Amino acid sequence: MLREIRDLGFEYAELSHGIRISLLPGVIEAVDAGEIRISTLHNFCPLPIGVNHAAPNLFKFSSPDARERENAIRHSLKTIETAARLKARLVVLHLGCIEMKDYTERLIGMVENGEKDSPKYRKLCEEVEAKREHKKEKYLELAYGTLKRLMEEASARGIQLGIENREALEEIPLDSDFGFFFKEFNNSTVRYWHDTGHAQIKENLGFIQHSMHLESMADHLAGFHIHDVQFPGHDHLAPGTGMIDFASLKPFVQPDHIKVFEFGPATPLEEVKTGVDHLKSIWGTG
Repeated sequence: MLREIRDLGFEYAELSHGIRISLLPGVIEAVDAGEIRISTLHNFCPLPIGVNHAAPNLFKFSSPDARERENAIRHSLKTIETAARLKARLVVLHLGCIEMKDYTERLIGMVENGEKDSPKYRKLCEEVEAKREHKKEKYLELAYGTLKRLMEEASARGIQLGIENREALEEIPLDSDFGFFFKEFNNSTVRYWHDTGHAQIKENLGFIQHSMHLESMADHLAGFHIHDVQFPGHDHLAPGTGMIDFASLKPFVQPDHIKVFEFGPATPLEEVKTGVDHLKSIWGTG
């Protein structure tokens, strides 16, 4: 797997949340041999023993169940330890969610059917906003408390923690809360991680404006998951095959930001290559 990534011209790879523990010795061997370098790990990596599928939300930082939060901490510390062993810079984290009905897929379906301007759509959006605000305080407190327990270990090992913007409307931090979040976590260890596809889906639903959101996070930005979106919610596509205006994001992209392409597994090899070239032609090669 890593050789294939290297042979495509990538010097670095991210280890995602689908890496079984049995694969780790081979990854370490490839890194130690200088075949490839690891930029980032996505929590939880490696997967807990007995879990054989990608599961980034297996243990939620925001869970009211103390045992689940302890599992989240334990396996996140394992990810941080692995990141340090592989000389990665950052671990990408999901912070959990507000326990409420899933509105995201329903709203995407309505937008797809041309109902975005309907009274029913507006009413559902207002319902989402009201429920999130009413219920969020407890889950934010739990999630932020869990994160604080990881910060010291991450800092001691020289690993940054990238808090990812999420596509689901109930996941936290809410886009409108990121500013408050970084007042509480204003340090060099906890950073913002921008997923281009997630932000575009939120724009398509009418909850944010993509480039304005990124601009507001520029001072805290560590890096990107890069993929394109076909309207309204089909993501993990190669840049240039969807609707994202990558030129509008360019002013906020710095050479030291980590850039990770996050393609769907069915993306044709030629689209991978042309997608990378397309983005480089807009953002440059840094």
